[in-house]
Amino acid sequence: MNIFNLQPATFNRQWSRCRASAGSWLLKAGFYSCAFILCFAARANGSEAATFCLFPVAQTGGEGIFLQQIVKADRPLPALKLCDSPAFGKIIELTRAQVNDLIAAAAPDLATTNWSGADAIRISRRAREFSETEMLAQLTATLQHDYVKGKGELELSLTQPWCPPVVPDEPLTVKILELPTAGVSPSFIVRFELHTAQETLGAWQASVKAQVWRDVWVAHSSLQRGVPVAEADIARERRDVVNIRKEFANFEAGNDSLEIAEFVTANMPLLADEIRPKVVIHRGQVAEAQLDDGAMSIHMKVIALEDGAPGQYIRLRNPVSQKNLNGTVLDGQTIAISL
Repeated sequence: MNIFNLQPATFNRQWSRCRASAGSWLLKAGFYSCAFILCFAARANGSEAATFCLFPVAQTGGEGIFLQQIVKADRPLPALKLCDSPAFGKIIELTRAQVNDLIAAAAPDLATTNWSGADAIRISRRAREFSETEMLAQLTATLQHDYVKGKGELELSLTQPWCPPVVPDEPLTVKILELPTAGVSPSFIVRFELHTAQETLGAWQASVKAQVWRDVWVAHSSLQRGVPVAEADIARERRDVVNIRKEFANFEAGNDSLEIAEFVTANMPLLADEIRPKVVIHRGQVAEAQLDDGAMSIHMKVIALEDGAPGQYIRLRNPVSQKNLNGTVLDGQTIAISL
């Protein structure tokens, strides 16, 4: 149609129709644009409710049931604890409504209207076997810390087969319930409990063989009383000392201030009471006794009634008066008298 050939009245009617049609199209375009912008803004601001998909089954640890363990969502979820975990070996079932109520109680601002997935979820604890290797490691660490302590390095092995129990897949600790009166010995039975952070799992027992390893001084040949330690036929060796209850000798190699205090059998560890400071005063020896009293100093001859090393307190006798005295050995010739 050529609008330039129309009559004025006809042209005016056609022009009015075009203006009305264009206005209607612009109004619709504006409405849809606004709706799109508002929807986009709502999503950007996170005001739209999250979509939750409930799993049919789940496993948890002993620390509790958390939201992200039982649902899948279309956005990151907070670390929200909903309730306590079931006891080990038990199963709890929660419906969507119950989960929704738990979420509302724990986080009232978290919208949970969009649900999909299972109608209910069955929740249990993660489990694993308590292996022989893990049992021995736990038992060794506990006995070492509480009983063996600094005596040496404990090593355990089983003398009877171990049937691995099923336990929670969580960190475990061992508590000793019963040991023989002799404590850790070459062969014994130990009763113990297993614990998680929240619960006691039960009691078990194990029949074990024990060794306690330590570096000690060992006599390579028989040692006679009075032999200087620096000259003795001894060496440091790693030995199983589980059967030895006494304290071991501890000194630096070549120490010339010590001597053997009593006979030591060849191939035996050297004990603390088998060495002593080197004796410088011998029984029956005549020595110089010194008595200091302020500015006054008295000297006399005395007879030692027992052996003595520097710093030791020994018995003496005055050969003139035949009275017994006590004194502290200073060196190989002098003893300090105390009255």
